[in-house]
Amino acid sequence: MNNDPIIRLTRVSKKFGQSMLAVDDISLDIREGEFITFLGPSGCGKSTALKMIAGLLPVTAGTIEITPQSGVSEQDLGFVFQEPTLMPWATVFDNVYLPLRLAGLKRSDVEARVKDILKEVGLTRFEGSYPRELSGGMKMRVSIARALVTRPRILLMDEPFAALDEMTRSKLNDDVVRLANENKLTVIFVTHSVFESVYLSTRIIIMAARPGRLVADMPMQRPWPPKDEWRTTPEFTAEARKVSETLKGTLNANDIDH
Repeated sequence: MNNDPIIRLTRVSKKFGQSMLAVDDISLDIREGEFITFLGPSGCGKSTALKMIAGLLPVTAGTIEITPQSGVSEQDLGFVFQEPTLMPWATVFDNVYLPLRLAGLKRSDVEARVKDILKEVGLTRFEGSYPRELSGGMKMRVSIARALVTRPRILLMDEPFAALDEMTRSKLNDDVVRLANENKLTVIFVTHSVFESVYLSTRIIIMAARPGRLVADMPMQRPWPPKDEWRTTPEFTAEARKVSETLKGTLNANDIDH
């Protein structure tokens, strides 16, 4: 892994309106090949930070820089939203093809690329299906395929599995690890789940709320990519306990949604 950052956040803050400080003074270096998870309670600014990195929200203060030496541009970023946001009238194939169509690429020129990414996410048999015919997990696979079809180097994921059942979530966690490893992606992931963050990450960024701020940067002490059986080991339990205790230490009564 290259130790030079590909994205650098320097004293980044975000205000909504005149008084709501959503993110306060975050500095962070993100390096190529990392799987970084933002973990924290509701309202701590995780998704806001992610959207600023993606360029979907402007910063109020500070800077977010894609470092010139990395060779990465804004076109190298893919984004997976919390909801799949699929076009209900379009097939799976056409939903995945959408960003390429918007880029002016002919369907015939990229058909093989779309089919390849559908194969990677396990949806080859469903390329002609419509979103109403898919399960929640399959819809999210379509959303991931749509983000990957542009061949990004950095994948940003905003709580993509929060609404899914535990078994589907675990399977998709494994799939994201595999896709990140096979495609040599740098991933920035947002979650509320301690267990998900411990399983997926090379580093966990713990945030606290009101105002949203970075309170801990925790490298995971194990080889990556993880294997499914690691979830049942004492080492996994110990890492989860350590992260959970760090997270609890950031909370006060005003940080918890009632």
